[in-house]
Amino acid sequence: MTVVEFFGCSFLAFGPPVAMFALTIAHDPIRIIILIAASFFWLVSLLLSSTVWFAVFPLRDKLVFGLICSVFIQEGFRYLMYKLLRKTERGLQEVTEIARISDYKHILSYVSGLGFGIISGAFSLVNILADSVGPATVGLKAGSSVFILISAAQSLCMILLHTFWSVIFFSACDVKNYYHIGYVVTSHLFVSCMTLLNGQELFAVSLTASYIVMLVTSVISFRVVGGNFASFKKFVTCK
Repeated sequence: MTVVEFFGCSFLAFGPPVAMFALTIAHDPIRIIILIAASFFWLVSLLLSSTVWFAVFPLRDKLVFGLICSVFIQEGFRYLMYKLLRKTERGLQEVTEIARISDYKHILSYVSGLGFGIISGAFSLVNILADSVGPATVGLKAGSSVFILISAAQSLCMILLHTFWSVIFFSACDVKNYYHIGYVVTSHLFVSCMTLLNGQELFAVSLTASYIVMLVTSVISFRVVGGNFASFKKFVTCK
């Protein structure tokens, strides 16, 4: 049963992101490089967050402090990734197959966001998945039996959110839309804080709130890249 749970939760959390990677990124070496670079930026933000948490000794036992610092540092590195991509657009134009890379900036933001999301989801879930294979069974005598399933669903939500957030954030930086920038930071902070409710086993509340934010964010990112009802209808009907 533990092995079945391991594979089920792994496919739940990483199945859609891996499919997105295979269908939209794997065929283009430049996109793969951008995704790896974005993952590296997120890792550096995690290292810096850990350093800040360790340095501020009086607040080291306050989980909220570490969480808030981590969110702001991640968003800071998202902005650095944005600046890096914009600085290297001319060089990317020389090696990419896109006719005019400036007309497809949302592709770069999408790839960058997916890189942020995949590495974030991996770090948040890998230890839980490692424990899920046994020899013990989570929730058999204490705790919740659905903890691993909820963690996998939350990881998937965060992966998709990071993708949408980067699309919105990069576009907002281009057009100086500070409302969208504020939305990205605020919603990231809100979703992260909602996960604190999992300590009281309020899984339904935290997960429902996270997925509602994800749906709203997906709609905003869809509109940011020029999507509308007509294009969505064509997508659904495969026209």
